[in-house]
Amino acid sequence: MASSDSVTTCLSPAVHYVICELGFEKKDIYDINNIVSENGQVCWQAITEHVCYLESDQSVDYIKSIRALGPVCESVNLHFKSLTKEKFAVQYALWFHWTNYAEVHLLIGKDCPFLLRDLLASEQLAVVFGQVVMDVLRIFVGSPCGLNLRNVLWHGFASPQEIPAKYCAMLLFLTAGLGQLLQTYLLQTKYVLVHRPYVTFIRLEDLDAFPDLNHETLSVAEELLQVSNFVLRTMLPFWMAALTAFKQSRYADCVILLLPQLEAGLRLLFTTTNKCPNRLLTAESSAFYTTFDEMLTKYLDNEEINQLPSVLEEPAMEFLWDFLNHQEGPRIRDHLSHGEINLKAFPREIANQLMAFAITLLRRFSNEDMVAFKEHLIIKPLMNCASCYRSRFHPISRLKKQVLECMKSICLWHELPSVSEEHIQTVEGLEGNTEASTLVLKMAEIHSQLQQYLPCNCCSADDPMNTVATERLLLELCDRHICTLYSPRPVLEVVVVLRKISTQCHQVSEQVIASIKSRYQQWTEKTLRSRQRHNYLRMLNSIKFLSPVLQLILVLITLELVNVHLVCKKNPSDYHQYLKFLKSVLQYTENLVTYTSPEKNKWDETIQLTNKALLKIRKFSDRKLTLLQSAT
Repeated sequence: MASSDSVTTCLSPAVHYVICELGFEKKDIYDINNIVSENGQVCWQAITEHVCYLESDQSVDYIKSIRALGPVCESVNLHFKSLTKEKFAVQYALWFHWTNYAEVHLLIGKDCPFLLRDLLASEQLAVVFGQVVMDVLRIFVGSPCGLNLRNVLWHGFASPQEIPAKYCAMLLFLTAGLGQLLQTYLLQTKYVLVHRPYVTFIRLEDLDAFPDLNHETLSVAEELLQVSNFVLRTMLPFWMAALTAFKQSRYADCVILLLPQLEAGLRLLFTTTNKCPNRLLTAESSAFYTTFDEMLTKYLDNEEINQLPSVLEEPAMEFLWDFLNHQEGPRIRDHLSHGEINLKAFPREIANQLMAFAITLLRRFSNEDMVAFKEHLIIKPLMNCASCYRSRFHPISRLKKQVLECMKSICLWHELPSVSEEHIQTVEGLEGNTEASTLVLKMAEIHSQLQQYLPCNCCSADDPMNTVATERLLLELCDRHICTLYSPRPVLEVVVVLRKISTQCHQVSEQVIASIKSRYQQWTEKTLRSRQRHNYLRMLNSIKFLSPVLQLILVLITLELVNVHLVCKKNPSDYHQYLKFLKSVLQYTENLVTYTSPEKNKWDETIQLTNKALLKIRKFSDRKLTLLQSAT
């Protein structure tokens, strides 16, 4: 990896000129009283009159507009600096309420790092007024031809000294002005502003890959910052600010500061390994930036293989995909950048995981000679966690979790209250006993056949009635590593169907559990009518085979998952037939959901339904066994 000390800027010459020089060319001085009233009312005309347009098509002339607005921004900046915190709050607090983060804007008015101030302010503009055609906003945050502050900052291109303070002040000023316009509109229309609900992160334990960071580890991280080639020297203040925010329990601030620096460090690694140093800089308005989206793909835009995954290695790539891209993952960057997260209640767990991952990158790309033995020992637990990370949010990983949760649900059946076997045997018209027993025998045969497909050194579960053995088998199968990175389309298509099957099985299990509990209580209270009593006993008879058939299906789909990448070797006809079979199993489980629902209670019908399904599964298993034997 190239030394990060040699990189002095990530802004291309043209972008650097627009952001750092263009707005300083005019030396005019504007009276702030013409721009804002004594009570903080923004005079929009004093701003919009400086917007320039092209004669050709009347579109915004961004170069002339930025040059003309430069002195206005400076006047606003000097105005804010002249206000005490108390005076600033009195004049502007009311106008920040529409963002739902008034206190955050009051905080960023003075003492936060430039990046944090600009990001928070510009995100509020982009979220709420992204669709409003306001040329002033487009000049500052809405167009790659303008200052484009949001993208330049959020993607980690700008260092602290490269973003003029006056632009931060102007974004705050515009935010207040938009609040005033909005209030006027609401008063005129009698509308009420309703904020959309925030994204909530559930089951945070799924994110728990690294141990909790302590003071000692964070201290080592500060030392690593000084020697790691992953850190651009110009960006060091942002890294330090992120660490400080974490120590102060400002977890949203920490992640807002950290994500752009992760992107900047990975971009340095990406451009080095792929030998494209020009892509380290911001692109011009006519080309795309090099962002996480491009860096995490399998191929470059010239169709060559992206070398970054081979350098980062699979565990690190899976972590990045989990936290940034997978639809069922936290997608931290997307949710933060679109204002969808409650910053005041940002989970420590997420900040801890991202910071821990960042520390492992700092260590991996540090000069070995410059890392002390003590530091190595302190960081070693994090490095171990990073090296064995497996995806938690790829569809394959989610299917594994679904299968195990479904099996846990089925295991609860044995603990459910039930009437005695004698009651079931004495019910008139209950003809399903023999058929149920026959079904169990058929399942045992298929179970036995499936054992031949088990991977080497894998425990067997011949008895479909033994939930303990089945659960142990599923745990072992699900613990096997299956490549998730850049899964081909056929693999993902199969996994989608398998997940639907698992979902239906789980719903059947939950319905059975709910029905048994409810009916048993009614039985003991003697509130069931004659027909309901017969139906209840039929249900108890049916679950004798429903439990093993659900277990059989879970074993089947898990075995298919373990070998899922083999579908890429099938010819189109075989692949079509394979999908057709899986969809027939899905259809069976969907019908089971219907028949076992409280509304239907068609327990006898599940016998015939299951018999047909088992014939298809047996046929599939026989064909698979034949192919396996011919291959050997």
